[in-house]
Amino acid sequence: MMFLSIRQLMARKKQSLLILLGITIGTAAYVSISGMMLGFQSYMMEQLVNNESHVRISAREEILTAKDMASYPEAAHVFWQIAPSGRKDSTRIEYPLGWFKKMDADKDVVAYSPQVIAQVIFTHNKITKVGRVIGSQYDRQLKVTNIENYMKSGSFKDMGYSGNRLIIGTKLMELLGTRLQETIFVSNGSELPQSFKVVGSFETGIKSIDEGTSFISLTDGQKLRGTPSEITDIAVKLFDPDLASDKASSWKKSSRDKILSWQESSAAILSVFKTQDIVRNSMTISIILVAGFGIYNILSILVNQKQRDVAILRSMGFSPKDIVQLFFNQGMLLGILGGAIGLLLGFIICLIMSRIEVVPGRMSGPGNRMIISFSLYIYIKAFSIAFITAIVSSIIPARAGGKLEPMEIIRSGGQ
Repeated sequence: MMFLSIRQLMARKKQSLLILLGITIGTAAYVSISGMMLGFQSYMMEQLVNNESHVRISAREEILTAKDMASYPEAAHVFWQIAPSGRKDSTRIEYPLGWFKKMDADKDVVAYSPQVIAQVIFTHNKITKVGRVIGSQYDRQLKVTNIENYMKSGSFKDMGYSGNRLIIGTKLMELLGTRLQETIFVSNGSELPQSFKVVGSFETGIKSIDEGTSFISLTDGQKLRGTPSEITDIAVKLFDPDLASDKASSWKKSSRDKILSWQESSAAILSVFKTQDIVRNSMTISIILVAGFGIYNILSILVNQKQRDVAILRSMGFSPKDIVQLFFNQGMLLGILGGAIGLLLGFIICLIMSRIEVVPGRMSGPGNRMIISFSLYIYIKAFSIAFITAIVSSIIPARAGGKLEPMEIIRSGGQ
């Protein structure tokens, strides 16, 4: 039966080739575009999930209003000319030890890192730049993020536990015109500038981080702010990053501190991912429609044009089930062959794109080349789409062919 199916396909080479070409191009397009989009997404997710904390606990933020002031007995007879308003922030986490105990007892927590984060002014010679410093214990910070993987020079451990040593972003280093082992001055704006030795540099590929962030030890960060023993943030890493949103919501119920999951802080980027998924799914639907109609049309034409052959086969003893199998095999062959060739073509296109050089930091990986995903999931899905589309599109014409009776074909003058 398979031999007869192939022979009938070969009898109409142009039509078979066109539908095969449609399936191949559609499959290749899906593989290449999905590889590009998912490559970008995997890179960004790596940055969002592993280069930053899964959950961040910060000093609380409150909005002050006249209604809030009314809760104080002394304010009962106070009449405001201008009602108080604006943010009423705390400069620290009020009870960090309570959080430390909570983290130690939580089985979902891999590690946590107490931090001091401050907006500062970097100065080198006559050049100044506004940015931020993150004070942390290097051993804890390495357990929370993968910053060590982005080190361009030195080691993250070089900043130690004290000693005014600083790890700086490569772009910030260029803007300040400094080099390793040189000294720069850092000030929080209210205290005298302090000198820090540059002992390492990192490059994440995210411009805002690389040109405005540096790391120092937790002790040095507290001294820089003039607030010994205070903690402004706690970075938390979970075993399962997807639990971050639920975990943050749960912790908010028992604390006034500001708690953000990585999903909340990266909502804008995640919305872009959803848009990309919509584009990919729309493209998938287009492939299904084009390939499906093509297969359906070709097999419908074959059923009409091969009525005489069907009559001969039926008179030779072939059952209606055999005739259904005959036309069904043709659709299946088109799907398998078109899908396989499309996968190969898509893989080649992805290889070519992965060698394209792009501007550093813009969808670029090692060597500043495009990041392309070669995930097996993409290829399995692409082939499944081609195969299932071919199968579904073959059912109606195949069933129509199986219903043909020899006497009806002869009476109608079938060819």
